[in-house]
Amino acid sequence: MGTLIVVDCEAPFGVGAPSVGDMTEFGAVDFNALREGRTETFHRTDCSEETFRRFREWLAPRMPVVFVSDNPAYDFQWINFYFWRYFGENPFGHSGRRIADFYAGLVGDFRSTQKWKRLRRTKHDHHPVHDALDTRCTSNRRCNHAARPESRHCRWNDRRK
Repeated sequence: MGTLIVVDCEAPFGVGAPSVGDMTEFGAVDFNALREGRTETFHRTDCSEETFRRFREWLAPRMPVVFVSDNPAYDFQWINFYFWRYFGENPFGHSGRRIADFYAGLVGDFRSTQKWKRLRRTKHDHHPVHDALDTRCTSNRRCNHAARPESRHCRWNDRRK
């Protein structure tokens, strides 16, 4: 399947796409490493070629990689644009995975796209690494719930009743 990389991007208000302006920062978290007890993150506050060269180097030992986000329609466009702009390719390929879709599949309701956010344990503060870490932790709790539905450690399980 590849290494799951949870990504979060930030841009100024009113800059909704790379064609309008530049993002201000982004962060990435290696989901697989966190599941193994290691924290491996990447964070930069610009979208320069050097930043994306370093990001590509950070991704290299994790290949193949899968792009994961709470909003891939937004986040993927930035990462895809800069990788293609600077290197003529994107290590993530042409698609990403949405956290809410995974949640909807677990609960068996395709329209359940917002309830997963209540599993967050930290405030969504728009710092890309914090948001990516919280998205990853939320996803991990969903994974644990799916593996052990009887678990009393899962906050989501408590809210179902």
